[in-house]
Amino acid sequence: MTDLREPAETAVRQCLDLSADESCVVVTDDKRRPIGEALYEVASEITDDATLCCYPPGDQHGEEPPAPVADAMAASDVFLAPTTKSISHTRARSEACEAGARGATLPGITEEVFLTGLDADYANIAAECESMLAQVEDADEIRVTTELGTDITFEPGDRDWRSDTGMVHEPGQFSNLPAGEVFVSPETATGTYVVDGTIDPHGLLDEGETVTIEVADGFVTATDSDEIDAMLETAAEAVGQDAYNLAELGIGTNVAVTELVGSVLLDEKAGGTVHIAFGDDAGIGGDTSAPLHQDGIIRDPTVYADGEEVELPTVEW
Repeated sequence: MTDLREPAETAVRQCLDLSADESCVVVTDDKRRPIGEALYEVASEITDDATLCCYPPGDQHGEEPPAPVADAMAASDVFLAPTTKSISHTRARSEACEAGARGATLPGITEEVFLTGLDADYANIAAECESMLAQVEDADEIRVTTELGTDITFEPGDRDWRSDTGMVHEPGQFSNLPAGEVFVSPETATGTYVVDGTIDPHGLLDEGETVTIEVADGFVTATDSDEIDAMLETAAEAVGQDAYNLAELGIGTNVAVTELVGSVLLDEKAGGTVHIAFGDDAGIGGDTSAPLHQDGIIRDPTVYADGEEVELPTVEW
């Protein structure tokens, strides 16, 4: 059996800084229960007010957890959520933070990613995030290009760039774990992005394999993936055009991640990559609620902030 104790210690003690006088709820599902139990074990050694909530895995990223789970998150001081499908971009997560809870989601986490991704210097990750924010946060326009054909321009407008450092010590703060990115929900975007890293439901793309997505006026207009088209059409049955919303531009700042492994959670943090997502952005500074949030990771991008090339973290692939 894999020893999950050390990464659980890092998550609970270093990243969340749980104290004895605080309540903590660990939210997990049947497929991620060993990770949830490892986190709960550490939390229960720190505080007497620790709870483990387990429910069946969701069907897709961005799906709301059951109401009792959402209530437990909102009532806690600290929450951790290792789940098969992401609850990062859900009302349950955002409302918990609005109520003063601080927490971290670990969407799609595997034991391998848990062990690898939590073996990092989070003070260094925070410094990389600070450096990246200084280059992009005041720009009116961000452009991303690659040799494979990506050429897309984002306008953040009045929306703030955010930093995911993994250090979640203040009420209302939120992070993914593993961490390491700066991101924004742009007001609009237009262009083409060509994913050559990881994107669900394809997973890690083979060398030479890509997924191309066309965007106009802040909405996805076409893809060359039948699987993604079907996913968008299903979501659109529930929320219409909002399913096609261009939701996020993120820049990875975790230089400890030097290999893409097929986990969106880990791969989107890889230093020097860009990820672009469509679907829900209500939890990250936007105004669109949708039952999906789908990231695509792009290797070797060039990023410009108001025409000036941004210095990205250097990683040898």
